[in-house]
Amino acid sequence: MTKQEKSLTLSEKEVIKKEVSSPQENTYAGKYFIPDTDIFETNKELFVIMDVPGVKKDDVSVRLERNVLHVDARVNCQDYQNIHPIYSEYNVGNYARSFTLSSEVDQSKIEASMEDGVLTLKLPKVPEVEPRKIRVL
Repeated sequence: MTKQEKSLTLSEKEVIKKEVSSPQENTYAGKYFIPDTDIFETNKELFVIMDVPGVKKDDVSVRLERNVLHVDARVNCQDYQNIHPIYSEYNVGNYARSFTLSSEVDQSKIEASMEDGVLTLKLPKVPEVEPRKIRVL
C-alpha cells in the first residue's frame, strides 16, 4: 500500500475504484493515476478542472459514451527515462478518470481546453424548459 492509499478512508477507496474500473482493461505500458480534480458549478454550466502534469494537449483523449465522460491523458514516459531525481513529489505516469453525467448537462456542447498541464472541461447545462400553455382543440 502506498502512503496515499493509507490516508484514504474506505469510502474514498470505493469511489476511486468505481471511477477507474471499467469493463475493459488498459494494455498500455506504464502507470495510471487518478488526477486531482476540482468540480464547480455556476448557474449555466459545470466546470471540471484536472491536474495532468507532463501531458501534452495532443495526448489527451476526452470521449463521451453512454452518458459517461472518459478522460485519458498519456505522458510520454521516454522524456523521463534517463532522469534520476534526487527528490520527487509526484510519480510519472498516465491519468484516467470517468464521470457519469446527469441529464442536466447538454452533452452536445461540452468543451475541453488544456494549458500548462491543467485540463478544463466546460459542461453547459441544458436550458430550463419554459412552461407554456397548450391550446386545447
